[in-house]
Amino acid sequence: MSTHSGTESPILELLVVFVLVFVAQFLTSILGLMGGLFVLAAPLSNDPWTIITSVYAHDGVGHLLSNSIALVLFGWPVARATSRLRFHAFFLLTGAIAGVSQVLVLSGFASVLGSGGTAPGVLGASGAVFALLGYLLAGNRLSSGVASVIDVPDWVTYAVFFVVAAVVTLTTFAPGVALVAHFTGLLLGLLTGRARVLHVESSTQRDRSSL
Repeated sequence: MSTHSGTESPILELLVVFVLVFVAQFLTSILGLMGGLFVLAAPLSNDPWTIITSVYAHDGVGHLLSNSIALVLFGWPVARATSRLRFHAFFLLTGAIAGVSQVLVLSGFASVLGSGGTAPGVLGASGAVFALLGYLLAGNRLSSGVASVIDVPDWVTYAVFFVVAAVVTLTTFAPGVALVAHFTGLLLGLLTGRARVLHVESSTQRDRSSL
């Protein structure tokens, strides 16, 4: 396992997947099938495959471009510090957990309020992208060095991560934005970054790692 050359980067692979899925969304929308294939919605048992497909789908060109740019900015340093398999697994798992959290929380609110309506579905890579941002913030050399010098109780660290995730998430507030997914993804990234779960410790990696 080593760092990646430009043609092997999981970032480029993800960008290709984004475009292919977007084309598939366009084609299936003509047939009125997009919701059941790419939009994650409650109950989750109806279309369980959308837990995966929704991570790579986007609601329009603007959504696709913004997530693609954020993926390059936040993901490239992380990708150079890990293996392709770990990176893709991290992206999919954090994105799926973020999306499921969004659906479950909104569905819970709808149930408590007794509105009789259904919670809106969710799609997009934002949760996974925010996880990459969180990992980059907590898993870089500076943060790790500070953490090794300053003896802070774990509960304080987790509380700080929670507050940081909440504050950063609120800055993304806008109608239709999946705030719960953003918060969940960023918090997961901060926690896993602190544990450096993606880092591959090899001589090559230590010499070339970007984090």
